[in-house]
Parts: sequence; C-alpha cells; structure tokens
Amino acid sequence: MRNVFLQRDNKIILENINWKVRQKEHWSIIGLNGSGKTSLLNIISGYTFPSKGEVSVLGKKFGTFDLRELRKSIGWVSSSLQEALHSTETIEDIIISGKYASIGLYEKPTKEDYKRANELIEQFDCVQLKKRIYYTLSQGEKQKILLARALMNYPKLLILDEPCTGLDMFARDSFLSLINNIDYSHESPTLLYVSHHIDEILPVFKNTLLIKDGKIHSSGKEQNILTKNNLTDFYGKDVNISRINGRPTVRIKG
Repeated sequence: MRNVFLQRDNKIILENINWKVRQKEHWSIIGLNGSGKTSLLNIISGYTFPSKGEVSVLGKKFGTFDLRELRKSIGWVSSSLQEALHSTETIEDIIISGKYASIGLYEKPTKEDYKRANELIEQFDCVQLKKRIYYTLSQGEKQKILLARALMNYPKLLILDEPCTGLDMFARDSFLSLINNIDYSHESPTLLYVSHHIDEILPVFKNTLLIKDGKIHSSGKEQNILTKNNLTDFYGKDVNISRINGRPTVRIKG
C-alpha cells in the first residue's frame, strides 16, 4: 500500500497508509474497535477500492487486474463470514466453496475437490462432522470449517480476521493450535492475523502493525513494536507486557 486513503461520506476512515508485506512474512494487525482494521482488510481482499493511493496484492496492481480472480488466491476466516454462508449446507460443500471464493456452491465439485476437502477434514480432526449441516455445529467447530475452507484452494495469502471472536478459552486455544500447526513450508500462505487481543499473537507472527484512528501507529518486527513504552503510547494507558509460552500478554497498570 502506498499513500492509501479511504473516505466515506466526508469521513476519513484510513489515512496515508504505507505498508509492505513481503512473501512469507506473517503479520499480526492489532487495533481497538473502530481503528480501521476491517476497512484495511476489505481493501487487501479487493472488496473495497481505496479513495486514493496505490494497492498491489500478490503482485496484482488494483485497477489492472480482475479482483474476482485475485480473491481465489486469498483465504479468509472471520466471524462475519459465518453469518453470510448458507447454514443448511454440509461442511463438505462449505469447504469446497472456498475453491471458488463464493458464498454457496454453484459448480459441480470434481473428485479432486472432494479429495482435497476430505484431506482438510482429517487434518483438522473433523471426520465426525463430515455429514453434519453447518448450522448444527458449535462456534468452535464452525471456525475450524472456515479455516479448512480458506485453505481449500491452496491460497497464497490467508487472512484471519478476529477468528477467535465468540470462542470460549478452550475453543480459542484449540483454534490457535490449528494455526500454529499449519505446515509453514514453501507452499504455505503468507498470514495476516487481525485482532484487538494481543495475547492471541502466536510466535509465528514475527511482524506487527498497530493501527489507531485509521492511521498506522507503528509497524515492524514484533519484539520492537510490542514494548511497554510503545504500547503505553498506543493505548494511551500505562501498561505492562509479559510473555507466556512465547505469546505476549498486556495488562493495564494499577
């Protein structure tokens, strides 16, 4: 992103965003509610066009490439996606729809599609859910299926948009374990993990962007960004930061 602005109804939502993610750099994006995280993601995934500035995703410059095709190379997991999916579909069909980046399955799946879907079902230990209807699943089970759906088409970029929203602490740790166990080989996607909870940042996310009031507060290597002084300035509150099993935890002082 170069000098990216987003404006709606005379209100500036994103201002002067300059940010570069290199291939295989895994980033966490942290911001409070209303900070502009969702708007940033909508631009990255090609659902929103910036009011000003240049955007290039996976080597495709906006304005020169069919963004519908670009989305097929981007996996997406979010609680809002849960609400948009057809809740009466089987989990197999939900997963396979990820190949086409579509809400609903409108093309006849191939044998290879079913094979790939069942590989993911086994990988995420969801065999017992195979013939279940999506709306009958628990919140944690739904998020597992969304992650499998996001990986269906071997994406080059995987966006995890507050994926632990609504999960209890056990379901949250189970989901984070799935992310931690993704095969980070040469074929694995670049990851963007978006949250307002710093304690969800896994060690695999070596880079962090802090966004506040539609602007980038700071970005860079995680150990340089998630410091007591920087987070105190970011939150406007005196905070302490500690680490448990490699994951940062922030507490307000006093």
